[in-house]
Amino acid sequence: MPLAQLFTAAQLQQRLDEPDLIILDCRFALEDPHYGQRSYAEGHIPGAQFADLDRDLSGPIEKGVTGRHPLPNPEQLLKRLQAWGINQHSNVVLYDDGATAFAARAWWLLTWLGKRDGVYLLDGGIKAWRDAGGALTQDEPTVQPGNFVGTPDNSLLISASELQARLHDAQLTLLDARGLARFKGEVEPIDPVAGHIPGAKCTLFSDNLDSNGHFLDAERLRKRFAGQISQRPADQVVAYCGSGVTACHNLFALSLAGYPLAKLYAGSWSEWINDPSRPVATGE
Repeated sequence: MPLAQLFTAAQLQQRLDEPDLIILDCRFALEDPHYGQRSYAEGHIPGAQFADLDRDLSGPIEKGVTGRHPLPNPEQLLKRLQAWGINQHSNVVLYDDGATAFAARAWWLLTWLGKRDGVYLLDGGIKAWRDAGGALTQDEPTVQPGNFVGTPDNSLLISASELQARLHDAQLTLLDARGLARFKGEVEPIDPVAGHIPGAKCTLFSDNLDSNGHFLDAERLRKRFAGQISQRPADQVVAYCGSGVTACHNLFALSLAGYPLAKLYAGSWSEWINDPSRPVATGE
């Protein structure tokens, strides 16, 4: 089975009552950390539970060391997954209300812990659900604790020091999921330093989607990433972003296009700039 899998709103409607189905609402807003929980309380897909980016899908920030969304402690993450009722063979559907970047972070974390099958992004997110006539509820489901057990696969990660040592490697393709103005260093609304990691290619994550917020088909995604990877080995791709979240969207899209799962620089830009010895580039 491919690592990256999509559920349409129609498929979710048909399978909503399946006992092994777990739905996680991953809505979040960087500018309003309470937005996701508030939106969930106002109305969510029936059976969905809320997964908070800061509380559930990230670890504690260590000022001057980590990025803005460090990876969660694996044992604590496993406890959360089990509390949501996830078993070894559960089908897990993830959604948010934007470009599915926060849902993609949850997908990557499950992949990191070894759940490589039965994890889906809801294509088009909650908007697609509403457009398909799907109902919303304020009821919170009662679930039985799950038994999912996983082990982190740290071969999916690259550290800042490892990446810095590889910056002059001609085989490396480094994809930056942030927008062009931030990449070029023209604006920086979040982090204290503007620019990008030298050698990176601006690969805006939302360009993986069409105008309706649905993923491009595999052929169009392959063409998109082939232009970035060029003749370099496909297994030498590294993805990063501002804090290790939207990079997961590129990783999902790469997998959807048939590429091998690339490495994530989880600390991303917000960690990179903590050390002034790490080089910074601006412009294209």
